[in-house]
Amino acid sequence: MLHRASTLAIVAVLVGTAACSTKKKVLPPPPPPATAPMAPTMAPPSTSGSGDTGVGTTNLPGSIADFKATSGSDTVLFAYDSYDVDDTAKAVLGKQAEWLARYPSVKVTVEGHTDERGTREYNLALGDRRASAAKNFLAAQGVNSSRIATISYGKERPVADGTDEAAYAQNRRAVTVVVSGAR
Repeated sequence: MLHRASTLAIVAVLVGTAACSTKKKVLPPPPPPATAPMAPTMAPPSTSGSGDTGVGTTNLPGSIADFKATSGSDTVLFAYDSYDVDDTAKAVLGKQAEWLARYPSVKVTVEGHTDERGTREYNLALGDRRASAAKNFLAAQGVNSSRIATISYGKERPVADGTDEAAYAQNRRAVTVVVSGAR
Protein backbone atom coordinates (compact mmCIF):
# COMPACT_ATOMS: atom_id res chain seq x y z
CA MET A 1 0.00 0.00 0.00
CA LEU A 2 2.84 2.37 0.86
CA HIS A 3 4.55 1.57 -2.42
CA ARG A 4 1.32 2.30 -4.32
CA ALA A 5 0.82 5.61 -2.43
CA SER A 6 4.35 6.78 -3.20
CA THR A 7 3.91 5.81 -6.86
CA LEU A 8 0.70 7.82 -7.00
CA ALA A 9 2.47 10.77 -5.34
CA ILE A 10 5.27 10.66 -7.91
CA VAL A 11 2.77 10.48 -10.76
CA ALA A 12 0.85 13.45 -9.29
CA VAL A 13 4.07 15.48 -9.03
CA LEU A 14 5.02 14.65 -12.62
CA VAL A 15 1.54 15.55 -13.91
CA GLY A 16 1.64 18.81 -11.94
CA THR A 17 5.08 19.65 -13.29
CA ALA A 18 4.00 18.91 -16.83
CA ALA A 19 0.94 21.13 -16.42
CA CYS A 20 3.12 24.06 -15.23
CA SER A 21 5.71 23.77 -17.97
CA THR A 22 5.63 26.19 -20.85
CA LYS A 23 4.00 25.08 -24.01
CA LYS A 24 5.84 24.97 -27.27
CA LYS A 25 5.44 28.09 -29.35
CA VAL A 26 3.13 27.66 -32.26
CA LEU A 27 4.96 28.82 -35.34
CA PRO A 28 3.15 30.22 -38.35
CA PRO A 29 2.81 27.86 -41.26
CA PRO A 30 5.64 27.86 -43.79
CA PRO A 31 5.19 29.96 -46.91
CA PRO A 32 3.42 28.29 -49.80
CA PRO A 33 5.64 26.34 -52.17
CA ALA A 34 7.16 28.32 -54.97
CA THR A 35 5.21 28.25 -58.16
CA ALA A 36 5.95 29.60 -61.56
CA PRO A 37 6.55 33.36 -61.34
CA MET A 38 3.66 35.53 -62.33
CA ALA A 39 4.07 37.65 -65.38
CA PRO A 40 4.45 41.32 -64.48
CA THR A 41 1.52 43.55 -65.16
CA MET A 42 2.34 45.66 -68.14
CA ALA A 43 1.08 49.11 -68.88
CA PRO A 44 -0.29 49.70 -72.35
CA PRO A 45 2.36 50.78 -74.84
CA SER A 46 3.00 54.48 -75.01
CA THR A 47 1.47 56.29 -77.94
CA SER A 48 4.05 59.06 -77.74
CA GLY A 49 6.56 57.04 -79.75
CA SER A 50 9.24 57.52 -77.09
CA GLY A 51 9.19 53.88 -76.03
CA ASP A 52 8.37 54.86 -72.43
CA THR A 53 5.68 52.56 -71.04
CA GLY A 54 5.16 54.66 -67.93
CA VAL A 55 5.79 51.65 -65.65
CA GLY A 56 7.53 52.76 -62.46
CA THR A 57 8.09 56.27 -63.72
CA THR A 58 5.47 58.10 -61.71
CA ASN A 59 5.59 59.04 -58.04
CA LEU A 60 2.80 60.58 -56.07
CA PRO A 61 3.73 64.26 -55.61
CA GLY A 62 4.82 64.90 -52.03
CA SER A 63 5.54 61.23 -51.33
CA ILE A 64 8.76 59.78 -49.95
CA ALA A 65 9.40 58.18 -53.36
CA ASP A 66 8.91 61.61 -54.97
CA PHE A 67 11.43 63.09 -52.51
CA LYS A 68 14.07 60.51 -53.41
CA ALA A 69 13.41 60.74 -57.15
CA THR A 70 13.35 64.54 -57.26
CA SER A 71 16.38 64.99 -55.01
CA GLY A 72 18.39 62.34 -56.78
CA SER A 73 19.35 60.88 -53.41
CA ASP A 74 18.50 61.01 -49.76
CA THR A 75 22.18 60.56 -48.87
CA VAL A 76 25.27 62.77 -48.95
CA LEU A 77 28.77 61.43 -48.34
CA PHE A 78 31.68 62.89 -46.38
CA ALA A 79 35.45 62.59 -46.51
CA TYR A 80 37.33 60.69 -43.81
CA ASP A 81 37.13 62.40 -40.40
CA SER A 82 35.24 65.33 -41.93
CA TYR A 83 31.86 66.98 -41.74
CA ASP A 84 32.48 69.51 -44.50
CA VAL A 85 29.71 69.63 -47.11
CA ASP A 86 31.49 69.29 -50.48
CA ASP A 87 30.18 70.41 -53.87
CA THR A 88 28.56 67.06 -54.64
CA ALA A 89 26.74 67.09 -51.29
CA LYS A 90 25.69 70.71 -51.85
CA ALA A 91 24.06 69.75 -55.15
CA VAL A 92 22.07 66.93 -53.54
CA LEU A 93 21.09 69.00 -50.50
CA GLY A 94 20.11 71.87 -52.79
CA LYS A 95 17.65 69.60 -54.61
CA GLN A 96 16.35 68.36 -51.26
CA ALA A 97 15.81 71.98 -50.15
CA GLU A 98 13.90 72.74 -53.38
CA TRP A 99 11.63 69.74 -52.78
CA LEU A 100 11.09 70.73 -49.14
CA ALA A 101 10.18 74.27 -50.27
CA ARG A 102 7.38 72.79 -52.41
CA TYR A 103 6.03 70.80 -49.45
CA PRO A 104 6.23 73.09 -46.40
CA SER A 105 4.31 70.72 -44.10
CA VAL A 106 6.92 67.97 -44.48
CA LYS A 107 9.35 67.38 -41.63
CA VAL A 108 12.60 65.46 -41.96
CA THR A 109 15.25 63.91 -39.77
CA VAL A 110 18.86 64.06 -40.88
CA GLU A 111 20.78 60.99 -39.68
CA GLY A 112 24.55 61.25 -39.22
CA HIS A 113 26.67 58.14 -39.77
CA THR A 114 30.37 57.23 -39.67
CA ASP A 115 32.56 54.34 -40.68
CA GLU A 116 33.65 51.82 -38.06
CA ARG A 117 37.00 53.38 -37.24
CA GLY A 118 37.25 55.30 -33.97
CA THR A 119 35.58 54.99 -30.59
CA ARG A 120 31.84 54.88 -30.16
CA GLU A 121 31.83 58.28 -28.46
CA TYR A 122 33.98 59.91 -31.14
CA ASN A 123 31.82 58.49 -33.94
CA LEU A 124 28.57 59.60 -32.28
CA ALA A 125 29.98 63.14 -32.05
CA LEU A 126 31.20 63.05 -35.67
CA GLY A 127 27.83 61.70 -36.86
CA ASP A 128 26.14 64.55 -35.01
CA ARG A 129 28.40 67.11 -36.72
CA ARG A 130 27.61 65.57 -40.13
CA ALA A 131 23.86 65.65 -39.49
CA SER A 132 24.11 69.23 -38.23
CA ALA A 133 26.16 70.29 -41.27
CA ALA A 134 23.47 68.92 -43.61
CA LYS A 135 20.73 70.56 -41.51
CA ASN A 136 22.54 73.90 -41.54
CA PHE A 137 22.92 73.73 -45.32
CA LEU A 138 19.20 73.01 -45.77
CA ALA A 139 18.34 75.88 -43.40
CA ALA A 140 20.65 78.22 -45.32
CA GLN A 141 18.65 77.31 -48.44
CA GLY A 142 15.45 78.54 -46.77
CA VAL A 143 14.09 75.39 -45.09
CA ASN A 144 12.78 76.29 -41.63
CA SER A 145 15.12 74.59 -39.16
CA SER A 146 12.15 73.65 -36.95
CA ARG A 147 11.21 71.17 -39.70
CA ILE A 148 14.59 69.41 -39.47
CA ALA A 149 15.58 67.11 -36.60
CA THR A 150 18.99 65.50 -36.36
CA ILE A 151 20.23 62.25 -34.87
CA SER A 152 23.60 60.54 -34.85
CA TYR A 153 23.97 56.81 -35.18
CA GLY A 154 27.76 56.93 -35.34
CA LYS A 155 29.06 53.61 -36.60
CA GLU A 156 26.04 51.61 -35.41
CA ARG A 157 24.13 51.42 -38.72
CA PRO A 158 26.54 50.76 -41.56
CA VAL A 159 25.10 50.63 -45.06
CA ALA A 160 28.09 48.70 -46.42
CA ASP A 161 29.89 45.80 -44.77
CA GLY A 162 33.61 45.56 -45.07
CA THR A 163 36.86 46.95 -43.76
CA ASP A 164 38.12 48.58 -46.91
CA GLU A 165 37.97 52.17 -48.12
CA ALA A 166 35.06 51.47 -50.48
CA ALA A 167 32.86 50.32 -47.58
CA TYR A 168 34.11 53.08 -45.29
CA ALA A 169 33.31 55.74 -47.91
CA GLN A 170 29.68 54.57 -48.20
CA ASN A 171 29.23 54.60 -44.41
CA ARG A 172 30.46 58.19 -43.94
CA ARG A 173 27.15 59.85 -44.68
CA ALA A 174 24.14 61.93 -43.73
CA VAL A 175 20.72 60.61 -44.72
CA THR A 176 17.62 62.81 -44.97
CA VAL A 177 14.55 60.84 -43.91
CA VAL A 178 11.03 62.17 -44.50
CA VAL A 179 9.15 61.62 -41.24
CA SER A 180 5.85 63.46 -41.52
CA GLY A 181 3.66 65.38 -43.90
CA ALA A 182 4.47 63.21 -46.92
CA ARG A 183 1.70 61.24 -48.55
